[in-house]
Amino acid sequence: MDKWINKLVDTRWFMKIVALILALLFFGSVYNPDKDITNINVPGEQDTEILSDIPVKSYYDTENLVISGVPETVKLSINGPKSHLQPVKTQRNFEVYIDLSGAELGTKRVPIKIRNISDKLKVTIEPAYANVSIQEKVTKEFKVEAEFNKALLEDGYISESPEAKPNKVKITGAKDVIDRISFVKATVDIKGPVRSTVRNEANIRVLDQDMNKLDVVVEPATIAVIIPVKRINKTVPINLIETGSPPNGITINSISLDVKEVKIAGRQEVLDQTDNVRVEVDVSRINGDTVLTLPVIIAEGINEVNPKTVRATISASSTQTDTEQEKGKVENKTLSNLPIHLSGLSNDFEASLNAPSNGKASLTVTGNSDIVQQINAGDFNLFLDLSSLGEGDHEVMIKVNGPDNVNWKLATETASISITPKEAL
Repeated sequence: MDKWINKLVDTRWFMKIVALILALLFFGSVYNPDKDITNINVPGEQDTEILSDIPVKSYYDTENLVISGVPETVKLSINGPKSHLQPVKTQRNFEVYIDLSGAELGTKRVPIKIRNISDKLKVTIEPAYANVSIQEKVTKEFKVEAEFNKALLEDGYISESPEAKPNKVKITGAKDVIDRISFVKATVDIKGPVRSTVRNEANIRVLDQDMNKLDVVVEPATIAVIIPVKRINKTVPINLIETGSPPNGITINSISLDVKEVKIAGRQEVLDQTDNVRVEVDVSRINGDTVLTLPVIIAEGINEVNPKTVRATISASSTQTDTEQEKGKVENKTLSNLPIHLSGLSNDFEASLNAPSNGKASLTVTGNSDIVQQINAGDFNLFLDLSSLGEGDHEVMIKVNGPDNVNWKLATETASISITPKEAL
């Protein structure tokens, strides 16, 4: 047997066959056409990517539970072949999540996981864990307190209690957070100065007793707010004041006003110090029964008075006897269409008469017959003193310069005038 084996080994064909078999075995161990060439760990193709602000999704019973403590975002450190890293970096098809399905109430330390990412990559999540509080979800109704910055009110104005529509909202959150709610406010964001009723939308803020904002869901999140704003006013009596002395032979029997009280508006401290307004009646020009329209005079700091003018009815009679009247030969004379001049107006303004529309007035002269007969229109100067007036519409007393030895009475005591700025050249 040994001789036969030795003879076979010495045969040239036997050695060729053995060499062929060994070559095939070595080739099979080196080359595998079915093997993925990408799995070969070639040094230099490994890399690391840092991805920040990756959102974390939570899975839990959203109908009945509220969770807190889950970070909004995490940072990922991903290491592996570049061919796998690049798609992850650009597409971000993976998901970072916390699974709390089936979790019970309480505080738990749970891992933050990642899925839908190649197993050829090594991922480090920072932070890797979260201390999560799982609580019962509670919904409760609260009354809303509407508010705004009262410092924005213009002087002389006051606001009433703001009104919220609706005045109640539903708030949902963790039970312990709901129990900490102390204030539910709707703050109106407006710009001043405020001089009229405010109607605006306002966001709801939910606060604890230390005015810290609480993490809850509010329905509705915004509401309508109405803040009534009005002028501060006060009703005061009119103080009637007589000025001047009646002409010789004239007695003032009575003076009455058609209005006894007016409303004044202004800052509260000014109103507190104001007990009345006044109307002045100049009796030096009264020659008989007269009705005058007079302005209501207000103190400094009062912004508005209503009404602005009142009617004064003056009853007057002559004290002269028939003999004295005959001796003095008292006579009346009416002068018509006397022009009304404007005096004292600033150079920056111009004025126009609204009433009387023709810019003229009439007056009746009373005095000694010999003197009255010599009186004519040129003896009188009718004018409006505009030195203290600015832009706007005004009711102004008509003033008269005339002879000293007669009395006179205007048919119209006041004039209506409009003052406007001059146009720039």
